[in-house]
Amino acid sequence: MRFAIANQKGGVGKTTTAINLAAALAALGRRVLLVDLDPQANATTGVGIEHRELERTVYDSLVGDTPPRSVIKQTGYVNLDILPSTIDLAGAELELVSAIARETKLRRVLDEAGSYDVVFIDCPPSLGLLTVNAMTAADRVLVPIQCEYYALEGLGQLLRNVDLIRSGLNPSLTVGGIILTMYDARTKLSEEVAREVRTHFGDQVFSTIVPRSVRLSEAPSYGQPAIVYDASSRGAKAYVWLAEEFDRRYFPPEVTTQSEPEPRPAEPPEAQPEVQTGPEPETQPEGSTEPQPVIAIDHGEGAA
Repeated sequence: MRFAIANQKGGVGKTTTAINLAAALAALGRRVLLVDLDPQANATTGVGIEHRELERTVYDSLVGDTPPRSVIKQTGYVNLDILPSTIDLAGAELELVSAIARETKLRRVLDEAGSYDVVFIDCPPSLGLLTVNAMTAADRVLVPIQCEYYALEGLGQLLRNVDLIRSGLNPSLTVGGIILTMYDARTKLSEEVAREVRTHFGDQVFSTIVPRSVRLSEAPSYGQPAIVYDASSRGAKAYVWLAEEFDRRYFPPEVTTQSEPEPRPAEPPEAQPEVQTGPEPETQPEGSTEPQPVIAIDHGEGAA
């Protein structure tokens, strides 16, 4: 299932949402591919990938037909891979102008990328050819909206573009959800914006609201998702809750990838064994040689 995270307004939390939602879902056991389609390449550095270490990027797959499996990098976290980017991607829009089927380049790349439960595409803050490619390749669009005065500015144009792409390039494209970000509980403005968005879009808005958080701002400078940098922070917990809500919405129990064991018929009372009321003996699991760290999820209350 592919999701384009898009909003042509900059500074609304697209990349922060892409990184942390991907990392939190990976921690829940989903195999996730993060596609950095922004020439600023912040999603790439935000998961610890250095630009100078990259020999190939998504640019080479879009423009040069490099197989995506040779471009995809492991992030160092279990279940989370990335199709990385660099500033070279800035030239892709110009180079794709004359290309045949230019709007479907990314779709063909992702078709060859391998099997993932979820693919998140971090879009640039524009409605240019890269964003069109993302929406053409995606099944749904996730829209982060900042809880500020200009929150709805340009959203109408984005939704019109979704309709245009649905009618011309991708008939299955829908708005998969709206995520309220940068919520400041100290201001009435944030509360009013959140209420207005919910009034207009109803159930499309996720229940989880992402607050303003110093830790969310600091984490990228360390090349880590916030749930790794400070799992006890309010921002990290919000993305964990958002991932759980996302997982329930798109992977309900009846269609989860793991099959549930069939229920066993109850035995008659006389045949049931006695219940042991004493404590179970503790056993230590055998040591693991897993080369990648598993992202731990903290559900307790924490700092900002």
